[in-house]
Amino acid sequence: MVISLAEAPAIDRDGPRDGQADPTLDTAGTPTAAASARGALAPAPAAITFIPPQGSPLADPVVTTRRRRVLIAADTYPPDENGTAHVVHRLAAGLSARGNEVHVVCQSADGRSRVEMMDGVVVYRLKSAPAPVGKRVALPVRLDRLVAGLAPDVVHVHGHLVVGRAAIAAARRRNVPVVATNHVIPDPVLHTALPAGGLRTRLRSLMWQDLARVFDRADVITTPASGVQGVLPGRAFGRWVETVSPGVDLMRFRPRLEPRAWARNRFGLPDRDTVLFVGRLHEDKRVDELIRALPYLLKETDAQLAIVGSGRRRGALERLAERLGLGDRVHLLGFVPERSMPQVYATANVFAMPGSSGLRTSATLEAMASGLPVVAADLPALSHLVHDGENGHLYAPGDVRVLGRHLANLLDAPDALEALGQRSFELAAGYGEHVTLSRFEEIYAEVDR
Repeated sequence: MVISLAEAPAIDRDGPRDGQADPTLDTAGTPTAAASARGALAPAPAAITFIPPQGSPLADPVVTTRRRRVLIAADTYPPDENGTAHVVHRLAAGLSARGNEVHVVCQSADGRSRVEMMDGVVVYRLKSAPAPVGKRVALPVRLDRLVAGLAPDVVHVHGHLVVGRAAIAAARRRNVPVVATNHVIPDPVLHTALPAGGLRTRLRSLMWQDLARVFDRADVITTPASGVQGVLPGRAFGRWVETVSPGVDLMRFRPRLEPRAWARNRFGLPDRDTVLFVGRLHEDKRVDELIRALPYLLKETDAQLAIVGSGRRRGALERLAERLGLGDRVHLLGFVPERSMPQVYATANVFAMPGSSGLRTSATLEAMASGLPVVAADLPALSHLVHDGENGHLYAPGDVRVLGRHLANLLDAPDALEALGQRSFELAAGYGEHVTLSRFEEIYAEVDR
């Protein structure tokens, strides 16, 4: 549905006045069913699109009544398909479902600026341009008008590049509290993009300095991974950084009761032991290492590799599998809709994650909640989730021989595989989304005093 902003209903942006009932809360002060449903995550939600006034990069803010007014700023958001976009979307929708008034400002997927409603959240799409890394990047813009019009209680930025940088600057000019969450550190990105040497060292230093310069203006800094909690202060911020995990939907991702053969048949996979990877098919994910490790695995057991995700490396991965004679053992399933992901994990005996440039990997956490043991590279985004020998194994990034041996040892020991999978499920239970949402609400309350 498309409407003009001029036709949008007028809403009191100050919320209910004294003595006036809040339509989103019941008498106990908890969200009503209607308010919760407004923010519930439903498959393929319809978007309500508002056309901004001609000549304006943003429409006037659309305001609804919520417990706390939060403006989230991110350089990536659905329909982008990456971990950060997924995490920010889940946070925004989850906060909305709990009765907060949530607005998101991000890049447009098609280049045009507009405002739309998605999962109970008002999303402000900025003009964007094609980017060499990722699909599109927002064009530089001042967000003072948006921040002034919304008057948010807190601004929560997820990244320091374009949108996050502009949001922090606008918030500081209006004395609005800022929470900043960092999802990516420079080191893994540069490792896959440049050879070792002076250029990489210099760029690494400049990127850390830029990250520090932007995020040091925030009141609170958080990171999704405890593995880098000690690294960030020393290299960038010089002060405390709190770990807040992105969380996982434990109602959707859990050990499945149906036979694996049923799930495999749904995705056209042969019924044999399956190693699963889920993620973008980009260089930083090192999916080629999984394919190169497969011959070591096949020496010991009859298995296959299922790869779920899309990206620019797909063609190269297909050619690698054919060159190694693994065409019938490597299955690239492409993009799978979010609603079908629980069934994807049900196809697997073990989950593998050979690389990540981010500070968390939602897919690994979802796999753990689904009861899968994990074999992962020893990287900051993974080492805090995978406890070596307890719910899986860690290996040195790039060591495909050890990767293959770990996978073979797990698949050759069904009882141990089941025990490690049970431990994965138990560990994932401590990362429920409700824990994440509650902690961020506490942080918002602390800075909004």
